Amino acid sequence: EVQLVESGGGLVQAGGSLRLSCAASGFTFDDYIIGWFRQAPGKEREGVSCIRSSDGSTYYTNSVKGRFTISSDNAKNTVYLQMNSLKPEDTAVYYCAADLRSCPSYAMDYWGKGTLVTVSS
Repeated sequence: EVQLVESGGGLVQAGGSLRLSCAASGFTFDDYIIGWFRQAPGKEREGVSCIRSSDGSTYYTNSVKGRFTISSDNAKNTVYLQMNSLKPEDTAVYYCAADLRSCPSYAMDYWGKGTLVTVSS
């Protein structure tokens, strides 16, 4: 059974930091691109960051460049999203997803259930 389990969300003040984790199981981790997406209330889901675990290549949406860092621990089948200098507009449910072909994509193969990040001003 494929599972993507997010953790690390919570409430933080603006300017603070959080680290999200995505633990993957049930598929060959090294073959997949793992991404973080977020959805704020009333807004569409957007791709935040992706990492191809086989070569470490990464993608960041413009609004998080320089603040967020994605990394992968292939031995633990886990992807992390270090979020620094958080802003109230980063408030959203953050989802982990995996795809064999591309990221970000709304048609990712597998999705987690999400973790809530709330940034207070």
